[in-house]
Amino acid sequence: MGQTGSSHRITAQDRAILDMKVQRDKLKAYRKRIQVVLDREHEIAKECLKDGKKDKALLALRKRKYQEQLLNQTDKQLETLEQLTTNVEFALIQKDVLYGLQQGNAVLKQIEKEMSVERAEKILGDTEDALAYQKQVSDLIAQNMSNEDQDAVDEEFEALLRQSKAEQRIKQGLPPEEETIPVMPNAPSGEPVSSPVDETAETKELKAKAKAKERKQQLLAA
Repeated sequence: MGQTGSSHRITAQDRAILDMKVQRDKLKAYRKRIQVVLDREHEIAKECLKDGKKDKALLALRKRKYQEQLLNQTDKQLETLEQLTTNVEFALIQKDVLYGLQQGNAVLKQIEKEMSVERAEKILGDTEDALAYQKQVSDLIAQNMSNEDQDAVDEEFEALLRQSKAEQRIKQGLPPEEETIPVMPNAPSGEPVSSPVDETAETKELKAKAKAKERKQQLLAA
């Protein structure tokens, strides 16, 4: 007769570790597959800018950032769970680990839905179904994207916008940027006068912020 000793018994901790390994393997596989979608969304943003559809270009970039955020958050959560399971008595954290695994599975299912170039292409569409999808994505991202990620998207959008304008100027036979000849000041003719009082650091900062805001508005309005 075979022995069924405690050393062969599968514990809750064993199952949790196995589930974490399965999730990590899925995440690695998903990361490779979704890169195709991320690359396509970047191209979609460029296409939309060329067509003057800035709102759709921005949506494509925001969707791309959201997908990257899902991957990174799940990866970090799995790493945290693995460290807890290794370093802390499992009985003390069992509920937290099981809850974390449930959340991880839910996010993996969401990532799996995102791994579709066809869904990414819907951002280009103007049909009723495509517009409904675009609104759904926009609402989802608005609820989940951090201010830091949004700032990163804005910077990427401005960079793509500048690139798009430069490419259009080249096609038109113009230089990438307008070149202006600086106007040289006239030679002084009178007695030198004292310089005005230097601007305070606070005044300079306010002027810099105002110029940056004005520049962003000009890019969007162009």
